[in-house]
Amino acid sequence: MSSIQWLFPEHLRPRFVRQRLTSRIAKWARKRQGRDSQQTALASRRIYILPTAVGMVFALMVFAMLLGSMNYNNNLSFVLTFMLASLSFVAMHQCQRNLVGLELSFAGAEPVHAGRPVEFRIAVRNRSRSSRYQLQLYADKITSTIVDLAPGESQVMSLEIPTSQRGHLSLPRFGIRSTFPFEQFRAWSWLHMDLTALVWPTQAPEAPLPPPALAATGHRQHDARGEEDFAGLRSYAAGDSPRHLAWKAFARSGELLSKQFAGADTSSQWFDFDSLDEADVEKRLSILTRWVVDAEREQRDYGLRLPGVEFPPAHGGAQRQQVLSALALYGSEQL
Repeated sequence: MSSIQWLFPEHLRPRFVRQRLTSRIAKWARKRQGRDSQQTALASRRIYILPTAVGMVFALMVFAMLLGSMNYNNNLSFVLTFMLASLSFVAMHQCQRNLVGLELSFAGAEPVHAGRPVEFRIAVRNRSRSSRYQLQLYADKITSTIVDLAPGESQVMSLEIPTSQRGHLSLPRFGIRSTFPFEQFRAWSWLHMDLTALVWPTQAPEAPLPPPALAATGHRQHDARGEEDFAGLRSYAAGDSPRHLAWKAFARSGELLSKQFAGADTSSQWFDFDSLDEADVEKRLSILTRWVVDAEREQRDYGLRLPGVEFPPAHGGAQRQQVLSALALYGSEQL
């Protein structure tokens, strides 16, 4: 910290003054605009515009040219000065119009494990007959790529928000901005959609071995599995799924046979929160998350027991989503 900053009380230092000013402006904008729906069209009254550093330098240059023109009473200099000033006013109008009428809608955010950024996807659509240029989303210091939109075109833009802990991650406000056409002005608009995304617990880098799998009696085939290798035919037994009957073989020989698949025996594992010896709750959740991810990778059935809730054994995308969401929301009222 520089010696000059020590001359000011902490609440008057530039960094704190800037933070308080930014916070008050954000509250004012939220109160003025209210909460936005997840599909919002930008009206002209909610678009703000200010000169950029380039615009300030350009204004000083035009002002200096005006002083020189008045001093020397040069008509050609007056013409050039007023032409540049007029061009600047046209650029200001065009910069503001570049955002008017754009439609923004929330396009979803996939859950991620803590420590990885959540990608909030925002669809931007241009319904007008003119192209829109140099559009960029931003949230604090996080920005998206800059895109151009042709008439009637829409694109999905992304904001990657960092994560550090499990649970719901909120994005209460983000903005869209543009410096088109000459970067003399910056037009922007804030949107308050109150977006949320789910953050799963991080996977434990080192985890104990999961509990052993329990095989069902009779070794009946699991109807939900469809990725096993065909292993041969056997005589039909009561209870076999009709999906596994060899109808072509029955047409040839008249004998009812069932298809066998390698690795199709029903087995399951139970992942129990209370069975872990870790004292730290977050470590327990990380270990359970690691077991769930490994079981899904190997396409093994698994169930989860948490205090007050239980998920029966299964596998697949729906099971993974349900179990990891329960681990992410453990301890909250939303579970």
